[in-house]
Amino acid sequence: MKSLLVALGAETALWAERLRIALPAHEILTSPPAGRPVAYVAVARPPPGLIAGLSGLELVLSANAGIEPLLVPGVVPEHTPIVRMVEPGLTEGMVEWVLAQVLAWHRNVFSYAADQTQRRWIPRAERLARERTVTVLGAGALGGAVAQALVTLGFVTRVWSRTGRPAAGAATFGGVLGFPAALEGADILINLLPLTPQTEDLLDEIAFARLARRALFINAGRGACVVDEDLIAALDSGRLDTAVLDVFRQEPLPVDHPFWRHPHVRLSPHVAAPTHARTAVEIMARSVLRWERGEPLDTLVDRTRGY
Repeated sequence: MKSLLVALGAETALWAERLRIALPAHEILTSPPAGRPVAYVAVARPPPGLIAGLSGLELVLSANAGIEPLLVPGVVPEHTPIVRMVEPGLTEGMVEWVLAQVLAWHRNVFSYAADQTQRRWIPRAERLARERTVTVLGAGALGGAVAQALVTLGFVTRVWSRTGRPAAGAATFGGVLGFPAALEGADILINLLPLTPQTEDLLDEIAFARLARRALFINAGRGACVVDEDLIAALDSGRLDTAVLDVFRQEPLPVDHPFWRHPHVRLSPHVAAPTHARTAVEIMARSVLRWERGEPLDTLVDRTRGY
């Protein structure tokens, strides 16, 4: 009987209970066994030395879509494969959260809420979705689904990725040469990119200057994709109208960070796309069973790409 160690902090017991149902032929552990091998480990941000201290490890199962903590040198042995989490609940959550932010800004909900505090209404232009251009950065499981939802609502949608992966109904851009064109004149920019050496500090003064004036910026990808100082300068100058941020360069966001007090920044605590155990456990169990049957896993992490 192969064993699977669950190391997910406060949610360990919940995940272990569900995994015992999904994988009845496996031993599900909640603490490392003394002197015995562990075939699989389910983690998010593992305690220092946990993974390296396990013997017989075949596969690391990430409970999150973002796997940056697992790529820190020394956390996961180089020869051990990592499976990132791609599951329906996570994707649906991201689509819901992004659409909520896009529509609230697009239909002036944010602005009218500010007016209400002053007990007066300021006349504002109302536009249709088909009169707005939205650019989604990232065309994978999350970015592709968000782009599809925006297309369905009628927004003029663009999608950019490293490889130029298409999304039905959206204009497709790819690679370094396609990046400026993907941004040019966009009313809304949505970042859903992973953090890699190529995406770190990608969204800077030059990138923001390509957007339509008074644009909306949404970041639910990774905080370090954005140059914070350039984002604040773009908001102060009116180049950007609003920034909605769910992720940050440092988390939790330091209490003295200017984002907290900026009148045109809206924050949420990294909740855009939480992993739901009730749907993710099934995906995790499926990965284990496919691995044991020798079948390919399409969510294996490519360490050279960083995702």
